Amino acid sequence: MNGAPDQTARRQGMLLALAAAGAYGTNIVSAQIAGQAGLSGPLLVFYRVFVMLALVAGAVLIWRSSLAVPRRERRTLVVFGISSALVGMAYLSSVAFVPVTVAAVVFFTYPVLIVLAEPFVTGIPFRPERLAAACVAFLGVAMVVGPDWHGLDPRGLLLALVASFAAATQFFSAAALPGTPLSARLFWSHLLILPVAAAILAITGGFLPPSAFALAPIAAAVTIGGYLLGFLCQLLASTRISPGAAGLAFCAEPVCAVLIAAVVLGERLGPLQYAGCALVAAVLVINVTVEQMRRAPAPA
Repeated sequence: MNGAPDQTARRQGMLLALAAAGAYGTNIVSAQIAGQAGLSGPLLVFYRVFVMLALVAGAVLIWRSSLAVPRRERRTLVVFGISSALVGMAYLSSVAFVPVTVAAVVFFTYPVLIVLAEPFVTGIPFRPERLAAACVAFLGVAMVVGPDWHGLDPRGLLLALVASFAAATQFFSAAALPGTPLSARLFWSHLLILPVAAAILAITGGFLPPSAFALAPIAAAVTIGGYLLGFLCQLLASTRISPGAAGLAFCAEPVCAVLIAAVVLGERLGPLQYAGCALVAAVLVINVTVEQMRRAPAPA
């Protein structure tokens, strides 16, 4: 039975997912600014994971939060941590072989993958309208990003596709941790992510001390803060809405990034990009409305 509390939780979950998408979108723009100042992507990834782990550890010590994980959810938490690490590793590596726009379009196939896999993974009945919404949203994302398909390297396409599958796995595994406290999910997942981030940084050879953030202090702070806020909101949303609904909400991420880049960096958008933004926004509004109507409590 779907009651008012359930409705409220789902509404909160959708808002949290959209907030996470917006935070990640902001993160993309600030990372670009930091990169132009000499702070590499792998360096930012390493420090943002390190900061998250340090903050969570501090919070656990201060508030004596539990890091216990139910035995039945331990494997799922490991899957969540590994998939989270793979998302960053594969996506970051793909742009070394293909343009960022191409990597973004391939990567954002993951909402479609989530909708297709949801009936098999979670048992939620297949909903054709949700698949249609995911496909239309993907089209909007492709219009917004406007990829250049010339001179593609199969390695880059494969890495972006791996990142897409890892993102879908991340959403499913995050939703399958209802008994694990938020502090434990944050701590153990980032304890798994940190060695991967350190390995990437070692391979790229771009390690710099924290003092290097003086090159672009505001951009670095926004990049790290955007990740912290985005990851936190993503986990909070995962306990309130289904992976399919959350995945659709995250189609707002590239739209936010493009619009913020237009305002902050002065990048000019073409009519096709504006149309793509409008298309994604329309899909999100319709999807939220349909979700609320479908789950509204029946009158007594």
